[in-house]
Amino acid sequence: MFQLLKQSKKSRARLGLLTTPHGSIETPFFMPIATKGSVKALDSSDIKALSAPIILANTYHLYLQPGLEVLKKFGGLHKFMGWDGPILTDSGGYQVFSLGNKFNHRSSIVIPDLIGNPEKNRNKKELDPRVSPALAGSPEPARNASHSDAGGDDNVLNSLVKINQSGVEFRSFIDGSKHLFTPEKVQKIQDIIGADIKMVLDICSPHPCFKHQAELDLQLTHEWAKRALEYHQKHYCRGRACLRPGNLKGCPYPSLFGIVQGSIYKDLRIKSAKFLSSLDFDGLAIGGLAVGEDNKKMYQVLDYTIPELPTDKPRYLMGVGKPENIIEAVKRGVDMFDCVIPTREARHGRLYLYKKSNIKNKKLNANFYEVVNILNSKYKKDTKPLDKNCDCKLCQNYSAGYLHHLFKAGEPLALRLATLHNVSFYLKLMKSIRTNIKTNRF
Repeated sequence: MFQLLKQSKKSRARLGLLTTPHGSIETPFFMPIATKGSVKALDSSDIKALSAPIILANTYHLYLQPGLEVLKKFGGLHKFMGWDGPILTDSGGYQVFSLGNKFNHRSSIVIPDLIGNPEKNRNKKELDPRVSPALAGSPEPARNASHSDAGGDDNVLNSLVKINQSGVEFRSFIDGSKHLFTPEKVQKIQDIIGADIKMVLDICSPHPCFKHQAELDLQLTHEWAKRALEYHQKHYCRGRACLRPGNLKGCPYPSLFGIVQGSIYKDLRIKSAKFLSSLDFDGLAIGGLAVGEDNKKMYQVLDYTIPELPTDKPRYLMGVGKPENIIEAVKRGVDMFDCVIPTREARHGRLYLYKKSNIKNKKLNANFYEVVNILNSKYKKDTKPLDKNCDCKLCQNYSAGYLHHLFKAGEPLALRLATLHNVSFYLKLMKSIRTNIKTNRF
């Protein structure tokens, strides 16, 4: 359940309150990434101490490890990891495709307009190169390759990922076992995980990709979205009691979000936004961005997509991003964010700091922050805290020189302290953004 509290008069920025089974969250907000049931280098008490309002876990990874039987035994991910706050789970579709491309560099896809015609389908599949001819070194799209063109049936059968109208078949990156994700199965998995906010199975088109490929991806994404919503609505009674047991603090049932796709093609993005807005989703996400396009193009996509989304539902920009990306997206009307940047950068010794001129008022003007590399030799004998104005555990208790030493010595504590700092920076950034909206600066 989403309540819009304030709409900025200077931009599309807005304040809201999103209620979930495990509590309410002020929007806009950022979700630290707990892919496999933990934010890397931190435990659940660390996340609570940072006042993170929600975390994001990954359906694909949790399905493969520890697996559904373990999650059932523990009563879901909340109890398994000792976290009593909200959890959003993505559908795992992005990981299926990205890992498939990583290991195999192509996947096979049944042409949607041939589905249902056994005679045509028997001998005609097309291989999806998932890249433009410029990247593939070919002057024409390889869109109608037969088995023989592709090097024989074995290439298709051994492909790590296969897509058809029913879902996506893939092999585990752990042990090579074969699995099938359907829109309905992905919802069931997320219910077993105990997600407060669930995502539909979708296809994230690569960048760059041909419009024809983006259209095929979008056709399946929309079909899968309808099926996921039908499954979700059959299993939960709206406005009454959630069929999932548990001690619920807020909204009595999990939310389901649709995902707008369409690559960088304006007509496809608008078509997707309008179609998904016509369905009874609890919120809508914008997927398929920050996958290689530049910031200008990403902002253009947001500029023509967000006006097509309903104002009474939360909007989630998936996988974004750097602080400046988040600010620009908030000004365009986005409410929810997630990204691996703060945790991944921390593990490489790159830490986010407010510039001194912006510390006092937390102004979010251009170039309001900097990223420092703690491995730099200038920090070796630095006795000062990294940021004396930061109240994270690192800055309140240790010097920059000590953190430099921990990284150089390969001590695991380095990862924890750096991660605490960067996640704290992002959470404070969101608090500052909300303050700027309240005070009419945005």
